[in-house]
Amino acid sequence: MLPADLTHLRMPGLPTLSPDGSVAVVAVTRLDLDENEYRSQLWLIPTDGEAPPRKLTHGTKDAEPRISPDGRWLAFLRGAEGGKPQLHVMAMDGGDPRCLTDQSLGAGAPVWSPDSTAIAYVARVPEEGRYGTAEKVSPDKEPPRLITALKYRVDNIGFTNDRRPQVFVINAVDEEAEPVQITEGDFDHADVSWSPDGAQLTFVSARHDGRDFDLADDVFVCNRDGAQLRALTRSRLSVAAPVFSPDGSTVWFGGSGDLGPNGRDFVANNSGLWSVPADGSAEPTRHTDPEADDLSEGTPRITVTDQGPLVGRLARGAVELVRYPWDGGTPETLLGGPLQVRGHDAAAGVVVATVATVNSAGEVVIVRDGAAQPLTSYGEELAGTGRLHEPTEFQTSADDGYPVHGWIVRPEGDGPHPVILAIHGGPYAQFGWTLYDEAQVYASAGYAVVMCNPRGAAGYGAAHGRVIRQDMGNRDSADILTFLDAALREPDLDADRVGVMGGSYGGFMTTWLVGHTDRFVAAISERAMNEPVSFVGSSDIGWFFSEEYCGTDPAQIAAQNPLAFADQINTPTMVIHSEHDWRCPVEQGQRLFVALKLRGVETEFLLFPGEGHELSRSGLPSHRIARFEHILRWWGKYLPTSINPAAASIDAAAEAASDVPTSDAPPAEDHAADVGPEPDSQPYPPRLLT
Repeated sequence: MLPADLTHLRMPGLPTLSPDGSVAVVAVTRLDLDENEYRSQLWLIPTDGEAPPRKLTHGTKDAEPRISPDGRWLAFLRGAEGGKPQLHVMAMDGGDPRCLTDQSLGAGAPVWSPDSTAIAYVARVPEEGRYGTAEKVSPDKEPPRLITALKYRVDNIGFTNDRRPQVFVINAVDEEAEPVQITEGDFDHADVSWSPDGAQLTFVSARHDGRDFDLADDVFVCNRDGAQLRALTRSRLSVAAPVFSPDGSTVWFGGSGDLGPNGRDFVANNSGLWSVPADGSAEPTRHTDPEADDLSEGTPRITVTDQGPLVGRLARGAVELVRYPWDGGTPETLLGGPLQVRGHDAAAGVVVATVATVNSAGEVVIVRDGAAQPLTSYGEELAGTGRLHEPTEFQTSADDGYPVHGWIVRPEGDGPHPVILAIHGGPYAQFGWTLYDEAQVYASAGYAVVMCNPRGAAGYGAAHGRVIRQDMGNRDSADILTFLDAALREPDLDADRVGVMGGSYGGFMTTWLVGHTDRFVAAISERAMNEPVSFVGSSDIGWFFSEEYCGTDPAQIAAQNPLAFADQINTPTMVIHSEHDWRCPVEQGQRLFVALKLRGVETEFLLFPGEGHELSRSGLPSHRIARFEHILRWWGKYLPTSINPAAASIDAAAEAASDVPTSDAPPAEDHAADVGPEPDSQPYPPRLLT
């Protein structure tokens, strides 16, 4: 897979089914390298498989489709060029879409009322005079912000304290209707859905007194006009995606376990499936095993069926589709194996899902008898290049006998191949059974990619994830190196030519490893948390993340500080960061680069304008391509292969950049006071600082 092969990726979103189950609609996103944009259209997919899918809309940014319960209408979001996504409705049998909203910061995903006459959604409401609501007042000319709360910003969104998301309802039948704001106040709201009779709404919000110092929020219910608002939970859980049971008597939702005395105990605190009486007459009941059942990074919504709710459950690199009975019986795995379910819907006994595999970023499938029958072939274009490499599942035992599980992605040929040890972020996340573009690109460049899920990762139970709580860098690094050593005993892997790289927590671990061993030829530390003390105040999550993962004792924190071992780093290290990363702020990368530079260690600092923490997954297409090219150039310099396609192509440009500390491009616009660092907000190339 070449960097430019990103244009072959087709990424379907959450499917929606017609009430008779005969057709599904899904938004499919692709990268447009010519226009340097992401494009998405809606596709209509017959579920009988007898007719091919066809493109239903021709907008450039159509997303979040929802078919009305009566099957007549399709609601979706459409984003105009340079504008915010607005709610549109069109007839399922054809015709032009009608725009229903004009939200200044855009509308959220539509949710139909059971009678198909109204739509609920969530939208951010800006303070007067901010975010373009005042004429001729640009972001840099807005009044100052007075910050009084810990929770005031989020990576890839920006400031949140002056544009809270509120719940709206609009009559979708009356063409003259205006949206009605159902909630108000200095509170966030999310995940709205309807009761079966259409008389009530349920959603998530945090309104308790300690909400600024904990991670708890609650499930709320109110009348459809916002009256009789009441909380159904007790501010002890982090909750999401509430839905009513078919009879309306209970509300089911995803939720963590108890967050502990300080309300911040989130480490490996598995999200499970809960229910609570809709009248608030009893405490919530958990229906999943808090140790084994991990819904924390599963599918983003709960699908209601007659037999029970459908959810996604993590399992050793997979995401299974599981149905839990309404009566609390034994759950049924509808779809499992080497795949990851990304979304689902059900109607009239038909179940469809969006499923990613190692060969496709996503296909819509119909689920029958525990198997997935594909209804689409979006992955064919990329697979047709012949440049995909099949991962090999691999497992070994750590020094204490504990199993460490992962994969090796091999290049063509007999080897021995130079090796890249890749480390995932999180840390409570997982490598798994999905198309991982990074491993594919590096394998196509001649590298064997080794990747595992050490203790601290998700998908193997809560105890597996909690081992590294307040002890990062010890058990996890030992697991990673044990896995690497076992992989290097494979005859086609070259144990003398090994590099290491990772992003976020993977960047932390990369910096940590090169500070504790000289075994790697070179390293790439990307968007890393390198210094937990400054991370507390500079990161949007630092105020709770550092405490829970690194502790509060200064000696304990120092023992988990990668930057404290910078004087022991001798490995050539590239540092990659984004200017608007608020999750792992840019100062974390700057401090590492400067520390290495002052010691004379070979280092480069690749800095992307206009991007946040998600650059490698959803950044500007040209930036994602440039990132790959620079990474391959770096590996080509220290781990040369005969087939690295990018090492030579931009080597001259990199050499030229070493003489000029910054780009000649115009200065990046400061989006800090704007809506936030959107993926397409900044077309300038990255800066290579040497």
